[in-house]
Amino acid sequence: MKHWHMLTLVGTDKPGIVAALTGTLFRAGCNLGEASMVRLSGNFTIMLMLETGADPAHLRALLAPMTRDFDLHLHMDEIQAHLHQHPQPNVQVVVHGADRAGIVAEVTEALAHAGLNILDLESEVGGTQDHPIYIMLLQGYAAGGIVALESALAPLRLGGIEVRVSAIEALIG
Repeated sequence: MKHWHMLTLVGTDKPGIVAALTGTLFRAGCNLGEASMVRLSGNFTIMLMLETGADPAHLRALLAPMTRDFDLHLHMDEIQAHLHQHPQPNVQVVVHGADRAGIVAEVTEALAHAGLNILDLESEVGGTQDHPIYIMLLQGYAAGGIVALESALAPLRLGGIEVRVSAIEALIG
């Protein structure tokens, strides 16, 4: 019987990681589902859903040479796959502010309190070394609409965090 797993790999970015990973999984008879790969400051990470009838220990053994060659850390859990059941984002939130500890927690806590389900989050540090600026882009589903988000974010704006909230018009068809 086949089961779905979430596989994550983390390590220093090097050419060929994705090819080695997907080639190994293909040869092991795995079916790949959704995947997300990102490179952050020279570091590589990927999360991908895979369906396999192989024992997880056997799959780890098959991946061991590849993870050793690329010096990657592997983690794998059995999951329930919910393919083709994607909530569509209806809002986008863009945040700019002086980089400091707590900015992500403050913004995401305010948004969660207002009912936002974050579906995607990207961030980076810009500006200069002497004056770093934290930039964050979130997309999510706001059941209570933009008004609830704006109200929750108002105190943060008074504290110097620039936050823009806008609707996302999704064309599906």
